[in-house]
Amino acid sequence: MTSTDRSSKPTLAVVGATGAVGTVMLGILSSREDVWGEIRLIASPRSAGRKLVVRGEEVEVIALSEDAFEGVDVAMFDVPDEVSAQWAPIAAAKGAVAVDNSGAFRMDPDVPLVVPEVNAHAARVRPRGIISNPNCTTLSMIVALGALHAEFGLTELVVSSYQAASGAGQPGIDTLREQIAKVGGTNLGTQPGDVRRAVGEFGPFPAPLALNVVPWAGSLKDEGWSSEELKVRNESRKILSLPSLRVNATCVRVPVITTHSLTVHARFENEVSVARAHEILGSAPGVVVCDNPAEGEFPTPADVVGTDPTWVGRVRRSLDDPYSLELFLCGDNLRKGAALNTAQIAELVAAELTSAAPEAAK
Repeated sequence: MTSTDRSSKPTLAVVGATGAVGTVMLGILSSREDVWGEIRLIASPRSAGRKLVVRGEEVEVIALSEDAFEGVDVAMFDVPDEVSAQWAPIAAAKGAVAVDNSGAFRMDPDVPLVVPEVNAHAARVRPRGIISNPNCTTLSMIVALGALHAEFGLTELVVSSYQAASGAGQPGIDTLREQIAKVGGTNLGTQPGDVRRAVGEFGPFPAPLALNVVPWAGSLKDEGWSSEELKVRNESRKILSLPSLRVNATCVRVPVITTHSLTVHARFENEVSVARAHEILGSAPGVVVCDNPAEGEFPTPADVVGTDPTWVGRVRRSLDDPYSLELFLCGDNLRKGAALNTAQIAELVAAELTSAAPEAAK
C-alpha cells in the first residue's frame, strides 16, 4: 500500500510497543486487514530509537510524551496500570481515542469495557475518550458465555481458572523457564519442600510454579478473595450488563507458558441442552468447539496457544440441574486475552471514524 493510500486512514499509536503484549500486537496488526494510515510506535525513553517491523516495514520507536500523540486518532495502550492511568487521559485530551489494555479504567462507569463479539455497541459511548479492554482471564471465557447468555439467559457462574505464567508478564515467563531448567531431569516432587528448595527464587509467584499448581493469582482483597477473582466477577457483570449476576471464581496459576484455561459452571434462566449449546457455540464469532472426548478431542493450552479464538470442549449438562452447563475453555491470554481484543476495539473505532469522515466533509 502506498503512502497516498494510507494518508486518508486513521493514525494509530501503539504505546508499549516493545513489551510482551506489544510484540504480539505488532504481529496482529501485520496479519489483519490494514485499516490504518500511519502506525506510530511509542515506548519508554530507554526503548526509543529501536526499530521494529510492522506491516513488513521498519518503524522507529519514539519516547512516550505529550507530543507523541499529536495527530493520533486511536492510541492502544499495552502498559502497566500506573502508566495508563497517567497517559491515556493525556492521549484523549490530544484528540485520540485511547484503547487501554490495563486495569486502570475497567470499572470506571464513564469508560466502556468492550468485547466486540459481545457488546460492540458499548464502544460508541465513551465520555472520557477511553475504552477499556477486559482482563485476560475474563476474555478467555466471555465470548463463549456471551453467546450462550443471548440464547439462555445467564444467571450464575462458578469458575476455576488455570492461568499461564505469561499472565504475570515477561517476569512470569522467565521465572517458569528458569524453574523448569532447575527441576528438569530430576526426581524432585516426591518429598515435601524439595521443589521449593530446588527452584530457589519464586519470581512474581508466591510458590514454585514448575511441577506445581499455585491457587493464587493477583493481590489480596477483602475476605480472602484475590484481585484476579474479583476481576472475573466484576468484569463479567459489566460486559454482559448483568449487574446482579452471581459469580464466584477461584484463580489458579499452572506451569504453562501461555494460554489460560477455565472450568465453568454456568446456570441459565431457561433449560439447556448440549446439542443446542453446540449449535450456538459453533456459529458464534471467535469461538471454536472441540468436543469429542471419545476420540480424545478437547482443547488444551498446548494446542490452543498462538490461535485467536476461544476454544470450548467438555460441554455437559449438569447432572442434577437441567438449567446448567459445565464447560472447559482455553484462550491464548496474549492474543484474544490482550492484544487481539485491543486491536478489534481499535478497529471498531477506526470504522466509526472512517464512516464519520465523509459526513463531516459535507
